[in-house]
Amino acid sequence: MAQRSSSLNKFILYENKLRFYIIASNSSDSRHRIIKIDRSVQDELVIVEDDAEYTGKEMSAMLKMLDDGNKNMGGLGKAKVIFGVAGFIRFTAGWYMILLTKRSIVALLGGHYLYHCENTEMIPVCFNHKVDKPAEEQRMMNIFKQVDMSKNFYFSYTYDLTSTLQHNLAGSTRNVHGNWSFNDRFAWNFHMITAPFRDIEDSRTHWLLPLVHGHVDQAKLTVLGRVIFITLIARRSRHFAGARYLKRGVNVESKQSRLRRPNPNYTSYVQYRGSIPFYWTQESNVMRPPIEISVADPFYTAAARHFDGLLKRYGSPITVLNLIKEQEPVPRESKLRDEYTQCVNYLNQFLPKDKQMNYVPWDMSKAYKSKNQDVISILEDLAETSIQQTGFFHSGPEPFYHYLQQEGEPPMFVFGKRALGHQLYALGVVENPNLAFDSDAVNMLTEMYHDHGDTIALQYTGSALVNRVETYRRMPHWNSHSRDIIENIRRFYTNSLLDADKQAAINIFLGITNDRPIALPPVRGGYRQWFNEEHLKPPYVIEDCDQKLRDFVRYRGDFWIEYYRPLLFTSLMKHFAYSMNSTLKLPGKTAKDMNYSPFETHGARSHHTGVVQGVKRWMSSNHPSAAKKANRKPTLQPEAHWKAMEPELDRHSTEAVAKQLLDPIVSEEEEAEYQGYIDQCQELLDARFDSGERKDLELYTAAVRTTSGDNDFDWVDEEPREFITYVEHGSIQYLEGSGGRREALPVTYNYERWLSGAVIA
Repeated sequence: MAQRSSSLNKFILYENKLRFYIIASNSSDSRHRIIKIDRSVQDELVIVEDDAEYTGKEMSAMLKMLDDGNKNMGGLGKAKVIFGVAGFIRFTAGWYMILLTKRSIVALLGGHYLYHCENTEMIPVCFNHKVDKPAEEQRMMNIFKQVDMSKNFYFSYTYDLTSTLQHNLAGSTRNVHGNWSFNDRFAWNFHMITAPFRDIEDSRTHWLLPLVHGHVDQAKLTVLGRVIFITLIARRSRHFAGARYLKRGVNVESKQSRLRRPNPNYTSYVQYRGSIPFYWTQESNVMRPPIEISVADPFYTAAARHFDGLLKRYGSPITVLNLIKEQEPVPRESKLRDEYTQCVNYLNQFLPKDKQMNYVPWDMSKAYKSKNQDVISILEDLAETSIQQTGFFHSGPEPFYHYLQQEGEPPMFVFGKRALGHQLYALGVVENPNLAFDSDAVNMLTEMYHDHGDTIALQYTGSALVNRVETYRRMPHWNSHSRDIIENIRRFYTNSLLDADKQAAINIFLGITNDRPIALPPVRGGYRQWFNEEHLKPPYVIEDCDQKLRDFVRYRGDFWIEYYRPLLFTSLMKHFAYSMNSTLKLPGKTAKDMNYSPFETHGARSHHTGVVQGVKRWMSSNHPSAAKKANRKPTLQPEAHWKAMEPELDRHSTEAVAKQLLDPIVSEEEEAEYQGYIDQCQELLDARFDSGERKDLELYTAAVRTTSGDNDFDWVDEEPREFITYVEHGSIQYLEGSGGRREALPVTYNYERWLSGAVIA
């Protein structure tokens, strides 16, 4: 099968009565492909693609030739700009083509733009489209359109949005994509891409865009002028997709990525949210429907296939966090808890000891109601244990400072927050992986996960989240109880009256019929050997990943043309990287606050931690404004006492005006503004010194002594490379001193360049 082109992102559609012509081009208009779709046949979809690539001049000549050859049909017709083809769909007769007609940029990963589908258009392929059952055709079309493709569908021309970052950059030791260049599990238009073609080998899927259904959000942290991109991606599986009670078990793969610019280091952490993987049912016609375990399977075949698939895609160990209630007056959820515990215990007994699943049952609802348990702290401990066992993806080397540190010392959001701390620590941004609540960074991540949770909940249940992070932190808003009641009522209404139509629309969209399940037919494996031995091996080998990362940079770098657009005049301010959400846009942020760390809890500015604190200490030990700030309250002098005894003058008299001009005064606001201007660096002087900055302090001390001509000292080991890099030796100049003595001026030292290097280190 032909591989997807990595940089075709511009499409032009021509049509006449006989054919559609689609011209696909890259951003610089240096590569062009052409696809021809026959419009004279209704029952069969005939698509011919020219395998050749054309330059701009060659494509112009090709279009001129096609226009001349179709003169009797009106030429090529009017050109229409589109943004891609999502696939083809058929109801009772004939095919329709789904065009992406509007898009918006939502994220930027490296040089890859991620887009949100804003609008689509469905047009019949056959020019003389004839329908034998127009009423049925229209009914099915209306049901299909209930899946709003202008909401929560995402795609990218150059980045495989259906796969994890580690798979895209480093590959995997086993084939998790099958015969496709993308992960079909998360491509919701998979049926529309594959069904029109009789043969997989015949399908031209590399110019059809896989669409991901879920949520994509991105923001940036500004740390002392350096930018870190934070991306949160949620992908809903197309397997068993549907409404809450009709397709129980939403499978969501959530990935949060970190990108530090211009340092090309990437980190990624993936967590999988799914329902309990065995057969159980729940009615939807009551407020709290009872739960019944419909099929008794002592060998847990469905769960075995589920966990074997997780081992194949993500490796071991697997951490299973079960938050179902432990005890209930009338057994409901607790039935599933007991059955799930037996399920994991049964499957675990056949796995090797070091590959067994970590099963953690914990009644979060009971813990929240108990006044002596901190739900968030417990979840953070669970998250820390899991992250230590599974690790996360990081493309760069460990920073030097980490070795010094090591020698010296709602569940999804909590896991994400904990992973964020480890990812920032791996990038060398923070001194330890513990991030404090109520800091700008965590507040921003909280809002991102709130949007993430609301979006997935609306897709699955028809209402937003009921419980939020603030709820489990025991700091709910005054109207949170009313909001929870409204959301529960909305869920009940949606589940009872709207979910049947929603499920029918999703089934048509995904190509599911009663006699054609979307998943593979169940194949019963061994009762003891329920897993594949190969899936217990690591999915990624470090040595292979390193080579694949180098190959990615060497052979797949043409996507940067899409970001930089070298042949197009663009403003930097129009780039998405400059307009995305940031900590600087959070409430209460001012230009003065840029000196503070986004990882510091609000109200704790006196304990500010920074990357170059050693340098700050050397700025000044006796800053002229320090004494002023120590005692701002003015004292009453003797002269002021006698002046206070004098009678008050008429402020409009000549004497009062003269005295005011001789002794001018300003308002408190102006005085505070001026004081802030002269003390703008005082915050840096107040910073707490940290042992982690010892290396920076030594480098700075050595640089100052060298530039002043004092070379009579010894380095501890050898001259650091950073020092040699950032001291620029200029030509020696002399200053005429007293008595005709000539004194050598110090060599030039670029402090700003050294500081920027210290941030990277």
